[in-house]
Amino acid sequence: MAAISSSVHCLFSCNSHHHLQREQSGSLCRLGGSRVFVSSSIWKLSLFSGVDSKRRRTLICAVKGDPEEAFKKTVEIDRMIDALRDANPREVEKLVLENILAFDEVFWIRLAARSDTCKSDDDKKDYEELATTVMTIVDCVVNKTREKIETSTDILKGILRPAIDGVEEISWAPRDPEAINLMEKEIIQREKEGQLDEGFLSEVSAQLRQAKEDKDKPGLLAMLQKVLQLYSATILSKRSYAKKGNEVVKAEHFLETLIKAPEEQWNKLFVDGLTIGKGDITPDELSAVIKKRIERTLIRTEGGSYQQRILTEYLKGIESRAEEITKLMQG
Repeated sequence: MAAISSSVHCLFSCNSHHHLQREQSGSLCRLGGSRVFVSSSIWKLSLFSGVDSKRRRTLICAVKGDPEEAFKKTVEIDRMIDALRDANPREVEKLVLENILAFDEVFWIRLAARSDTCKSDDDKKDYEELATTVMTIVDCVVNKTREKIETSTDILKGILRPAIDGVEEISWAPRDPEAINLMEKEIIQREKEGQLDEGFLSEVSAQLRQAKEDKDKPGLLAMLQKVLQLYSATILSKRSYAKKGNEVVKAEHFLETLIKAPEEQWNKLFVDGLTIGKGDITPDELSAVIKKRIERTLIRTEGGSYQQRILTEYLKGIESRAEEITKLMQG
């Protein structure tokens, strides 16, 4: 990105790499909401070439733990290995993708141990070819995950570009007031194109955590928070519950006005819209529709997803601010 400040350059060139390293430490990566252990190619292949049987037995003993649990794990792995050996190439790929969490250290050690017990060179060769095939598929998944993280970083950079292009020192709010509008338009467009998926939300959340830990980039922290606020407003505004037949449900309409409005305008909207100020919506009515919207959000989003957490936090933020204003006005 042209004329980008050193802190932002570090964020996206170095920090994204650290984010990947956190999720993929040697062989640990995140796929969706799951953590997947993928042994390095060299380590896996070494189990089949140049590592003596005594060393492998030592490794097997080291990972056993509870005997009963170890036995159950071994039975499960043997079933997986047998299924993979009997499957055709297309079925092998399907099995690997469906059971990606199964390919941990214990799996590779067990596969190597079974190779050791083979009585013929042909059987041993079959195991080595199976290991190579599975390894290739798993490594492909890791590479696609890495590419996805990099793509999500590029999307985030594109959204932030209006606020940071040509800026030497990151500050909030941006010097150009139009920057936020341009960021919002960028988010709306990219959401229409299906780019703001779980991978993107994961990347923003990771960058936000890092900015909080660093404590020396308050402008960047506020900027990333604004991205999530604009995202939440965009998604939540796609559905309206303000009309019931020909009638307008005032509390729902008021909530939707708050959802679409910048956070900086919430206080004024509360004073103008609630009965504690100049309006005709009671705090209890607003609280009721917020809780109902949170309930609808929980139903319509995947449990435990970044989207679910971000949208519900945004709604709870509105509720919390309303409670603060209510207490202040009444006190």
